[in-house]
Amino acid sequence: MPHDHDHHDGHHHGHAHAQGHAHGPGHVHAPASFGRAFAVGITLNVAIVLSQGVFGWLSNSVALMADAGHNLSDVLGLVIAWLATLLARRPPSQRYTYGLSSSSILAALFNGVFLLVAIGALSWEAIRRLAHPEPVAEVAVMIVAAIGMVLNGVTAWLFAGGGRDVNIRGAYLHMLADAAVSAGVVAAGFAILLTGWVWLDPLVSLAINAVVVYGTWGLLRDSAALSLDAVPDGIDPARVRAGLLAQPGVKRLHDLHIWPISTTETALTAHLVMPDGHPDDAFLMNTAAALKRDFAIGHVTLQVETSEKTLCALEPDTVV
Repeated sequence: MPHDHDHHDGHHHGHAHAQGHAHGPGHVHAPASFGRAFAVGITLNVAIVLSQGVFGWLSNSVALMADAGHNLSDVLGLVIAWLATLLARRPPSQRYTYGLSSSSILAALFNGVFLLVAIGALSWEAIRRLAHPEPVAEVAVMIVAAIGMVLNGVTAWLFAGGGRDVNIRGAYLHMLADAAVSAGVVAAGFAILLTGWVWLDPLVSLAINAVVVYGTWGLLRDSAALSLDAVPDGIDPARVRAGLLAQPGVKRLHDLHIWPISTTETALTAHLVMPDGHPDDAFLMNTAAALKRDFAIGHVTLQVETSEKTLCALEPDTVV
């Protein structure tokens, strides 16, 4: 149930704080249930990196080496994402009053940036190899890549249930992208085996890298927006404003702010103008419950102003 606090300071208008802490749609700790998925995913990907790195070097396949490098970046990304989920579960402190929940946002941003950097390096090597094609051991490439495809697919499946959390979604997309990369390497090895066109190896590597970049751009955009306190996707500020104005006794509102405090939790603050007088606790609890139910906003703080003549310094929308 939401915990509501009504503070009166003896002046004409007081400050009403409504904090929602129920573990429902607005307060989902998805990462907490993904510890095993992270452990399994990291273990499987370390095995993939070692096998693809060794056999890629022995078979002289830049596509298989690119796949190994991509998987190595995912191992690091998974470690960072797992660490972020553990930090997000730490309790608040006097300095970090929201705890370290926002570390999940930083991890998602880092994963997107790191993946793009890794793809850039691998693309450079593929371009170099495209200009100077070299023979590859097609059968070995196909077998090792097929194993990697299956293991990455299994890892992606482990993270498939965390779509609302951009951090978990990042891990899911990474694993899914790796499975696609490995499938492309298998296809390239088979085509080279049939045709002898060794230039297909770096060409397929470049094509796969382009697909990965395309798929990663959305993650990078979303995590960058969250790190800048943008309103999370799926929440329409206009609808939130209308919902608050629809509450009984609310005539105007201003200083409305909606921002993420983690990849799964959203906070809101607003000043409500209520000329009929200061509301009771039931109003605060009902408003917090409505915001949680309709918009998945779980941390709500409302300041009530009972005089329309009061000139709040934060009333203009241009003031932050």
